[in-house]
Amino acid sequence: MTDKSHAQVVQVQFGEQASAYLNSNVHAQGAEFAQLQASVAKQGAARVLDLGCGAGHVSFHVAPLVGEVVAYDLSAQMLAVVAAAAGERGLANIRTEQGAAERLPFADASFDFVFSRYSAHHWSDVGLALREVRRVLKSGGVAAFIDVIAPGSPLLDSHLQAVELLRDTSHVRDYSAAEWLRLVGDAGLQVTSHARQRLHLEFTSWVERMRTPEVFRAAIRALQGAVGEEVREYFEIAADGSFSTDVLVLWAER
Repeated sequence: MTDKSHAQVVQVQFGEQASAYLNSNVHAQGAEFAQLQASVAKQGAARVLDLGCGAGHVSFHVAPLVGEVVAYDLSAQMLAVVAAAAGERGLANIRTEQGAAERLPFADASFDFVFSRYSAHHWSDVGLALREVRRVLKSGGVAAFIDVIAPGSPLLDSHLQAVELLRDTSHVRDYSAAEWLRLVGDAGLQVTSHARQRLHLEFTSWVERMRTPEVFRAAIRALQGAVGEEVREYFEIAADGSFSTDVLVLWAER
C-alpha cells in the first residue's frame, strides 16, 4: 500500500467516526493525562504539538496550562470536531492543522513539547515521524508517546495485530516496548522514562467506535474463540469479546 492510499484509508476510517472518538471513555480518560498536565505545569508560555490529536483530548487537558496548542491530524473531520469542542470549552489557544505525522509543516525547534496519544500505530513510517518530532522540538524539549504496545511473544503479537487489523483497516502496527525504545533512540531522542499500564477494551463500544463491518466483528470473535489458553489469559478475553492489552507511556527529550 502506498503512503497516499494509506492516508486515504485513515481519513475515511476516522472521518466518519470523529464524534464517537470525542465521546469515547477510552480516549477521554486515562492516568496519563495527569502526567501530561504535570509536565507542562508552570510553563505558561509553552507551545505544544498534539500529534495525531484525534478528537483532541490531550489538547483539552493541557491547553489551560500553556501558551498555545497545535492540534494536528490527518483527518479534517477530526479537526473540525476539535475546533468545535475547543470553542465550546473556551479554549481559544488551541488551533488545528491538517497533515501527516511523517511530514510536519512546522519550522525547526518550534515546540517545547510534543505529545502523541493512541496515534502512532496508524503512522505509515514511525521512524520518519519520530525524526520529524525531533526536528520540531526545541533543544531540551520534551516528547511523550502513549500507545498500545505489542507483547514480546510472537504468538501474542500475532493475535493482537490480527484483531486490530480486522477491527480497523487503517491499523499499521502496535510496536513492542523494545521496538519503541530502538525507534526513539534512532531518531535522536533520549528516553528519560517508560512505563506500562493496562487498558481494558469493552468489545461492543470498541467495534462500534470504528463501525467495524459485521463480517469482521464475527472474524474477531471466531479468532478469540479459537486461540489457546496462553493468548486468552494474557489478553483477559471475556465471553463477550472484551479484552485487555498493554499501553506504553514513554517520555523522551531532545
